[in-house]
Amino acid sequence: MKAIVRCAYGSPDTLRLQDLEKPVPNDDQILIKVRAAAVNPLDWHFMRGIPYVMRMEAGLHRPKDLRLGVDVAGEVEVVGKNARRFQPGDHIVGVCSGSLAQYCLGGFRLALKPESTNFEQASALPVAGVTALQALRDSGKVRAGQNVLINGASGGVGTFAVQIAKSLGANVTGVCSGRNAGLVRRWAQIG
Repeated sequence: MKAIVRCAYGSPDTLRLQDLEKPVPNDDQILIKVRAAAVNPLDWHFMRGIPYVMRMEAGLHRPKDLRLGVDVAGEVEVVGKNARRFQPGDHIVGVCSGSLAQYCLGGFRLALKPESTNFEQASALPVAGVTALQALRDSGKVRAGQNVLINGASGGVGTFAVQIAKSLGANVTGVCSGRNAGLVRRWAQIG
């Protein structure tokens, strides 16, 4: 399979398209045929190896796992014997290591892809969408009628945060550049 890899931390110049062995799922994993993958700031941090504290898990001097990418939308190809949530052919969205490849392995951070969303749209949901949801619903406990200020309202997490806060019934004020103000106003009207 083809995959985007890096053998060292650094700039995008360290990235290569390379042939790798197709991964084989263990009993608790599923093999996903990647239909779309998104790139976000988390991938930039893993590419650069910054902040340095992340290297304690990812590899001190060079990456342990050469593959990049976490956000994925795709089709379940093989299901491990203990992975019972999905069946071959299911369309899924979620987080898996090495999603910038033709195939990746997934575990528990996956869900069925909404039928109304194409693979490209769905691949942008996991990291940014879940971060916004956790911040507003779980940590912030946002409720109808509350006022919510979203700084960076036109960024990856911010675009989801505006729409989620609005759907929770909050009064939303978004901070963004002037060129993106119209977009944020439209997102704030959704819901």
